[in-house]
Amino acid sequence: MNVATGTVLKQRVFREKVETRRSAKDVVTYVKPNDFESIPETSYSIKRAMDLLIGAVALLGFVLLFPLIAFGIKLTSKGPILFKQPRTGKNGNIFFCYKFRTMHVVQKNTKNGLPVVTQKGDNRIFSFGQFLRKTNLDELPQILNVIKGEMSLVGPRPYPVDECAYWNQKFDDHFFRYILKPGITGFAQAQGYRGGTLDEELMRKRLDFDLIYVEKNSIQFDLKIIYKTVKRMIVSDTNGH
Repeated sequence: MNVATGTVLKQRVFREKVETRRSAKDVVTYVKPNDFESIPETSYSIKRAMDLLIGAVALLGFVLLFPLIAFGIKLTSKGPILFKQPRTGKNGNIFFCYKFRTMHVVQKNTKNGLPVVTQKGDNRIFSFGQFLRKTNLDELPQILNVIKGEMSLVGPRPYPVDECAYWNQKFDDHFFRYILKPGITGFAQAQGYRGGTLDEELMRKRLDFDLIYVEKNSIQFDLKIIYKTVKRMIVSDTNGH
């Protein structure tokens, strides 16, 4: 699959309009294509059923691992076990995304209007939190988001609201990621693209993979992405930071 040539969505010609969405605390401005609502959802018919079937198994794993992970978090950092954050989901709607907390509870301020992203060597991450991030186990509580219908097992990753607002202004096709529900993992993550970034070239590559998934998603594609994600977790090649 040739990513360099882009996708149908990437090549669409559209006008833009400004739309505001309200999160828990902030009003965020989005750049939204005028024809976004006219684009049909591209997910396959049994995607929700697969989410619930595999999600039920993953939920059991979450319940079994929760005491051990909770103990590790409490042992190495003061604060809550779970962390929830406003994220941008399907159709640009905002929801609370759950994760195991991997950072000390500190406030980091924005600089020069740029969103706060987690980067390699971030001193907010505590030792056990680093382990959770490297193994992707910090994402396990998002099974709850899947069960609630806010996320899917596979789809474009849900970025924090301020990051989405930033990238919506940078890339005129970024909003097309929101045609589908966000996923615990995605095509970009299966290729090794994880972690926060403000690098436009790197984000462009991620977005290309996301838009390919939006167009080409299928049960076979999802199973392949899940397999590649689990394989990366087992060999500790997630590029998480």
